[in-house]
Amino acid sequence: MAYRSPSGFSFGIQLSPAVKMIMLWNGILFLLQQIVGATLTYYLGLVPGLVAKGFLWQPVTYMFLHGGFVHLLFNMFALWMFGSELEYLWGTRRWVRYYFITGIGAGVTTLIATWVAYALKIGNPLMMGIPTVGASGAIYGLLLAFGLTFPNRRIYLYFLFPIPARLFVLIFGAIEFISSFQFASDGIAHFAHLGGMLIGYILLRGWPGQGLLRSWERRRRSRRFRIVEPDDQERRKGNRP
Repeated sequence: MAYRSPSGFSFGIQLSPAVKMIMLWNGILFLLQQIVGATLTYYLGLVPGLVAKGFLWQPVTYMFLHGGFVHLLFNMFALWMFGSELEYLWGTRRWVRYYFITGIGAGVTTLIATWVAYALKIGNPLMMGIPTVGASGAIYGLLLAFGLTFPNRRIYLYFLFPIPARLFVLIFGAIEFISSFQFASDGIAHFAHLGGMLIGYILLRGWPGQGLLRSWERRRRSRRFRIVEPDDQERRKGNRP
């Protein structure tokens, strides 16, 4: 995937500070996975049965683990491509908050879906012990934010087919929704992807007047104006400032 920026065809922009740091930690944890093995994945990945027993750090740590080099490569590519421009636009603090809320929300969505499926005896009976790993939930949250912020930006699907960012988001959202009915039969955490997009939408548009994007836009507009109040003497004279 690539997109058409205002200056022309581009694969992305310069790495922003938080994106760079998150990519670094993803790389470090991936190396540790190769050294330590499945034990690290089991205790830091998102395992529904362990979270139910008190492993409450897993909805955070699972975002820094990956199932293989290709998985890591594609997630980091998407993080750079969609995340850096949003961080430069929003500011690092708001971007980091959005990233982690969508990532954690994606994990919680996966937990709820797994617990419900287990209670109803749907899908793999061993699902409570299968770890979910990857930054994909937060990445899908960034994808949604990119589509809402730059709806007409041209994204080159598979580097060949130019489509608007809003359509790109709709296509991938529909694919994840349809694929979620397979429930883990393909080994992909579709509910995490959907959860990241859903939480992202709630943050940006879901609460009227309280979305992160709307709040940022109001602050930006308010900085353009300065209200000047007349002092007491001018009020007595009936003069305007």
